[in-house]
Amino acid sequence: MEIEARIRRHPVLSPLPDSWVNFTFNGREMMGRTGEMVSSAVFANGEHIFGHHHKDDGAQGIFCANGQCSQCTLIINGVPLKSCIVPLEDGMVVQSVEGLPSLEDIDAPSVKTPESIETDVLVIGAGPSGMAAAKELGASGFNVILVDDKDRLGGKLVLQTHKFFGSEEDCRAGIRGIRIAEILAEELRAFPCVDIWMESIVLAVFSDGTVGIRRPDGYKIVKPRQLLVAAGAREKSLPFPGCTIPGVYGAGAFQTLVNRDQIRCSERLFILGGGNVGLIGAYHALQAGMTVVGLAEGMDHCGGYKVHADKIARMGVPIYTRHTVLAAHGDENLESVTIAGVDENFKPIPGTEKNFRVDTLLVAVGLSSVNEFHSKAVEYGIPSMLTGDSEEIAEASAAMFSGKICGRKIADSFRGESENIPGDWLEKAEVLKSPGGSVEEYVESTLREGVFPVIHCFQEIPCNPCMTVCPKGLITTDGHPIQGLPKYTDGCIGCRKCVAICPGLAITLVDYRKNPELPTVTIPWELGEWVLEKDQIVTVTEWEGKPIGFGTVLSLKPAPGYPSTMLLDIAVPEDIANRVAGVRVQNTEVTASEEIIPELPVEDDSIVCRCERVTAGEIRKLLREGVRDMNELKTRSRAGFGACGGKTCKTLIPGIIRAEGISPDEITDFTERPLFAETRLGIFCGKEDE
Repeated sequence: MEIEARIRRHPVLSPLPDSWVNFTFNGREMMGRTGEMVSSAVFANGEHIFGHHHKDDGAQGIFCANGQCSQCTLIINGVPLKSCIVPLEDGMVVQSVEGLPSLEDIDAPSVKTPESIETDVLVIGAGPSGMAAAKELGASGFNVILVDDKDRLGGKLVLQTHKFFGSEEDCRAGIRGIRIAEILAEELRAFPCVDIWMESIVLAVFSDGTVGIRRPDGYKIVKPRQLLVAAGAREKSLPFPGCTIPGVYGAGAFQTLVNRDQIRCSERLFILGGGNVGLIGAYHALQAGMTVVGLAEGMDHCGGYKVHADKIARMGVPIYTRHTVLAAHGDENLESVTIAGVDENFKPIPGTEKNFRVDTLLVAVGLSSVNEFHSKAVEYGIPSMLTGDSEEIAEASAAMFSGKICGRKIADSFRGESENIPGDWLEKAEVLKSPGGSVEEYVESTLREGVFPVIHCFQEIPCNPCMTVCPKGLITTDGHPIQGLPKYTDGCIGCRKCVAICPGLAITLVDYRKNPELPTVTIPWELGEWVLEKDQIVTVTEWEGKPIGFGTVLSLKPAPGYPSTMLLDIAVPEDIANRVAGVRVQNTEVTASEEIIPELPVEDDSIVCRCERVTAGEIRKLLREGVRDMNELKTRSRAGFGACGGKTCKTLIPGIIRAEGISPDEITDFTERPLFAETRLGIFCGKEDE
């Protein structure tokens, strides 16, 4: 059977193993890779609609692909499950959820009395911070259980094909996230006192100091001396008409499909949100051969690193600052998206609407910390700490340092010692958390002979690989060794290492030695050798993406010592050589808006609670009737009653409350659900079959 939508070649990722199994979806025979998530297997076979909601018959599909939102729920072998965290097995029978389905009776599995386990530290989350903490504790000889609901170590690192920023010495800057995940996993497995539990879901923290965990082999009760929550973050959403149409999903879900499961899940996509997640998502789409029609950002500049924004602009992705999405259009699948300019109060400006034909809209409007376990532990007086994104949203490099520091703090407390955290750890942790600083004015290099690097990085960000890799130490900063702006002095030998290692693809090398009138510019390239040909004429751009002329491709070769990075040599006229920063790969025709703007739905039709399909209008109506207790609002509207446990809508409702002019002091917050994930009650009973 033909396997659809698989990525056949990728400039960074190695092909996945050709290991296939058979399953059925709604009676249709399909094939998928052994062990890949059921949602990915169904999606790769061209089925993007996972069911229809009982309330309004609205089509539903993937949204987060991270086990948080429940939008991908399917009936798998007779049981409703989040298909994004269920590994595919041969012979699985998978069905969509249509309305309120009648489930067949199935034989309940034998449930054994839960095993009780004591440990020094229970670390929830095996991402960069959790792994770093477990490694630090393991090195001190303490017993650690590291638990994660995914099938592999690394958290979001396994989705990151780009090279890391930060310090080369301290957080492996210049190395791709996927490789860093492998390195950390190898190091962690060297400590026998660290017990790693994968595909295991933490269900609840209990008042007696225990934690309930559902593992593949049954339910376990863990009693730690110390709890460390490194569960990361979940993606925020944004309510707008059409926000639940299949094809509208989070940037993290997109990266999961593309970079983890190698599924070409889109032809044309638009991105909402100019933080690092959205900017990097655009770049990942280009790497996978997709067309990125544009990116909208509500502020007057992108909140992510400027080198990320400049990188995609150079490739031909339009960035619409001071814009937002008004509506997504389509019935069963996304067909187009309408954006508009916004004023200083972020209100849409009539007459500025633009509509784009797309099949995918990535929502990348920020992250919220997963910290419920810590809050419950604090409530019960259980020793608990937060680390990584569960504590503060930052880059993965900062999360590694955060975990390392927490691990040392816990080890010191167990030894009865005062905290002994090296001062440079704390300093580096704060530096790595820092967002991009001010942008320096561009000044064109005046050099016109010899060979030299041109650094197209004008924003202070925590990053130093170009400085540490130069064999002659010719790139330095005029300030902080990690955060200062890199400057080139004199004496380049043309080794091109700085070009190859830069995480922002923000360094070129200009060589006037062979032909001063047509110097050679070397550009970092991560889109695959099949995109360009020798002697091809290409459009070259300056650092912010403005086309400045044409160049001729001389060669495209791998960068020695830098896997998946290539060096593109282009001959360009002397008068533009020092300004060339990139090559345009998308022309304006493929990113142009349509002439006709579809009729826009009313804002009150925006769905706030995805699980129960509760609209913004329904929420506003109850608030205007005087409802101030969120539990009453939940009872009357069902917002927060769904399978996700209110993980999505509870971050959206406060925005509606503010827009209604209601003070937060008037609001009684939701009562937290007792269980983090839906679970069959039989797993708790501890009763064995005779």
